Amino acid sequence: MSSTPVPFVLPENLAPSPASPAWMNKGDNAWQLTAATLVGLQSVPGLMILYGGGVKKKWAVNSAFMAFYAFACVLVCWVLWGYEMSFGHKLLPFWGRIGFALDQKFLLRQAFAGKLPTATMVYFQFVFAAITLILIAGALLGRMNFKAWMIFVPLWLTFSYTFGAFSIWYPGGFLAKKGLMDYSGGYVIHLSSGVAGFTAAYWVGPRLSKDRERFPPNNILLMLAGAGLLWMGWSGFNGGDPYEVNIDASLAVINTHICTATSLLTWLVLDLVFFGKPSVIGAIQGMITGLVCITPAAGLVEGWAAIIMGVCSGSIPWFTMMVVHKKFELLQKVDDTMAVFHTHAVAGSLGGILTGLFAEPKLNHLFYTADNEKYIGLFYGFKTGRVRAGFTQIGVQLLGILFIVALNVVATSLICLAVQYLVPLRMSEEEMEVGDEAVHGEEAYSLWDDEEPTRAVRGEGSMPSTVEMTVTKRKGGGGPTGVV
Repeated sequence: MSSTPVPFVLPENLAPSPASPAWMNKGDNAWQLTAATLVGLQSVPGLMILYGGGVKKKWAVNSAFMAFYAFACVLVCWVLWGYEMSFGHKLLPFWGRIGFALDQKFLLRQAFAGKLPTATMVYFQFVFAAITLILIAGALLGRMNFKAWMIFVPLWLTFSYTFGAFSIWYPGGFLAKKGLMDYSGGYVIHLSSGVAGFTAAYWVGPRLSKDRERFPPNNILLMLAGAGLLWMGWSGFNGGDPYEVNIDASLAVINTHICTATSLLTWLVLDLVFFGKPSVIGAIQGMITGLVCITPAAGLVEGWAAIIMGVCSGSIPWFTMMVVHKKFELLQKVDDTMAVFHTHAVAGSLGGILTGLFAEPKLNHLFYTADNEKYIGLFYGFKTGRVRAGFTQIGVQLLGILFIVALNVVATSLICLAVQYLVPLRMSEEEMEVGDEAVHGEEAYSLWDDEEPTRAVRGEGSMPSTVEMTVTKRKGGGGPTGVV
């Protein structure tokens, strides 16, 4: 007597349904939404409070508000045209066609990569676009006209960010086809924001002379809180880019933290050796350069390489900031408030080059599942006898740097020239003298009764006369003072 086979039935929580199509992986989708939110928290409130605490008291509101505005503005522009221009149908080898990301059928179908709905991908890519604009703001704090910033944000997203994202990240982009390795945005986000921020700072002009010479943070503890959000949020920044919950995502996360910790310690040791004091601001700078440097390589290199990259990211940007900056007139002339050029352009370029050296072929295959022969670090080219392929990879990495630099210098310059025909790029001298109260009619701290007369000097971050605060002026005034 034969028994009737029992049909296989999926558990109810795994069975496909209209709300959970067969192509969607619930675990992947859940992690991708979580990773995107972690990246969003890096901006709001992470960079908001990092900026707000890292500037003079009179600029705390304006600095945080530039980030807050950019986050909201980018989202609206992203769904109206930005996403499709970055990840949609090809218009040019470096640019996608304009289109909406709002239609129900579009948002609920499978994304171009991963087992995810397009709605998740739109959200994930938005937070990367938003943080790029917010990083640019770091170079412009303390003097850019807020109305000019409101116009700059959508223009730069449209005519610069979309070019880089499509060229490098979209499978049909010309640099993607050449095999450029940028795991999570060393080129698209950090090199772009560093070059664009520096270029925009050139066109906007400097802060008041006294602000360049003396620009003490108003709250270092707030800076540390913002830095902590930035560091921990990077687990989503790099861990979300495989678009899967897999071993490569795990490797990307641990490599991120290894490189960052090593970079922070390296910067700290250099500060101790050459300046005699351990600097909190210096430690934050080292943290950020480590995060930036590992970004293009996070899931493509072994742990020992992450250590080496951390040593490089803690020392080379330190050298460009503390030594090279003081020897080049252009670097001194351009007022990059938060030293975005050093912490993002230099560190991002460094990460791209080191990726071309240390990218391990088997790890490359985990991430770039197609055409595995194209992706190999130069050191592994020597090891496996594929020296030519290794040198080709280095060449592609350098080509990507040249493209992003040229794109952002030209596009950012044209955008700034266009904006200044509509509104002044720079605040008036009177507004820069007063700060937040003149620009927004608001102040960051009200530590005493508004009706109580005080002898505090407006715009100097002073406390009532009963409290005396001493700030030690750093040598070499006029150089970069920031940390992003």
